[in-house]
Amino acid sequence: MSRVPGGYLALTERFEIMTVDFNNLEELKSLATKKPDKISIPVKKEGILDAIVVWFVLQLDDEHSLSTSPSEETCWEQAVYPVQDLADYWIKPGDHVMMEVSCQECYLRIQSISVLGLECEMDVAKSFTKSKGLLSLGNEAELCSALANLQTSKPDAIEQTCVLESMEIALLNNIPYHEGFKMAMRKVLSSLTPEKLCQAMDTHCQNNEMGSGTGQNNTVQSTPEPFYVLDVSEGFSILPIIAGTLGQVKPYSSVEKDQHRIALDLISEANHFSKETLEFWLRHVEDESAVLQRPKSDKLWSIIILDVIEPSGLIQQEIMEKAAISRCLLQSGGKIFPQYVLMFGLLVESQTLVEESAVQGTERTLGLNIAPFINQFQVPIRVFLDLSSLPCIPLSKPVELLRLDLMTPYLNISNREVKVHICKSGKVTAIPFWYHMYLDEEIRLDTSSEASHWKQAAVVLDNPIQVEMGEELVLSVEHHKSNVSITVKQ
Repeated sequence: MSRVPGGYLALTERFEIMTVDFNNLEELKSLATKKPDKISIPVKKEGILDAIVVWFVLQLDDEHSLSTSPSEETCWEQAVYPVQDLADYWIKPGDHVMMEVSCQECYLRIQSISVLGLECEMDVAKSFTKSKGLLSLGNEAELCSALANLQTSKPDAIEQTCVLESMEIALLNNIPYHEGFKMAMRKVLSSLTPEKLCQAMDTHCQNNEMGSGTGQNNTVQSTPEPFYVLDVSEGFSILPIIAGTLGQVKPYSSVEKDQHRIALDLISEANHFSKETLEFWLRHVEDESAVLQRPKSDKLWSIIILDVIEPSGLIQQEIMEKAAISRCLLQSGGKIFPQYVLMFGLLVESQTLVEESAVQGTERTLGLNIAPFINQFQVPIRVFLDLSSLPCIPLSKPVELLRLDLMTPYLNISNREVKVHICKSGKVTAIPFWYHMYLDEEIRLDTSSEASHWKQAAVVLDNPIQVEMGEELVLSVEHHKSNVSITVKQ
């Protein structure tokens, strides 16, 4: 489920998918076995059909209703059914989008999508959902993800089921992320190559001096060792595959889930990599809790990739402890990626964040005094925010709040005060923050960019602070055990 972004183009008028009467028990029972309804929707605007957006209207009685529509101010989000493989199918006014809708196993299914043109019908996608094997995917949340992501399946093809979450798909589409890591890894490996060549030459000279063994053995012994690269990302990552394209590299992935391993194997196969190119590190360690170890008893890593920032916008737990261990496992000239991270933030006025973080008085709850009790359990930091679409008024320019250095920890400061210049008068209600991840001094990844798969987070103040343009606020920033606290010094 996701909130529909503001930058979409509606190609049809809104249409009714189905009506369910909860007072009619017989109708409710028949939903699971009812045959799919066929719907034909006329196209009103020209464009590419990317997705079908679904929301609900709850009819409380003949006069009152609640809508979860994207055009309403509501706490609900919408369901988005992606339409795959339609990049070449441009629909236009006069066409009709055909689909079958059912509610089998209590899940809304949209399948058998096709486009009926003025002259002929083009089958665009068939069987958007596949009931076979779904129940083996695990819990209800995983099943929902499967129903949303299985829309790429083709019933006539023999294929393995591979389920990725929407955040993982967003990561795969993050071009600057992959390009940045590829350039940074190439630079490190290039800097280490002369050292490897010298080692190989020394070995070759020693073999000639000893004059023992066959020529074949000398050739084998003079072959330089590969560069060892370990990706310790928390979730799905294709960085080990990218590393495997950079020459004499032995990449290892620490993914835990079988579905992620299946996906990486399929990607490797599709790109004609040998099965020996990528290995899964957890198969080589006895204790899965001790992932950070030498690649071999007498070898060290050339590159270790750590997952510093969660997709939610927070710092990963125990990341500095992992960095400390990683530094001990690097060969001379080896690097941790990212090498350091800068945390940025700004002051904003956002009524939306205030209303979504705490109950606002008794008017919103029809006179019931709920706020004093329930607000004791509010979380001070909001996560999974999209600053580009968050309704807010910036009251300052972005400022650097914190530095996390994974390669040179003595540069880290756990407590600091930051002066923030007020550029616009208003009420400070929140402090959104994000990160710049430096793979080296030249290659930087911005977790707030539009191309980023990361979301942002924000500290929401208990009490808004009135500020005037030209004033300064002092923020106290503390980093302790991967947790960051930001408070305003009064």
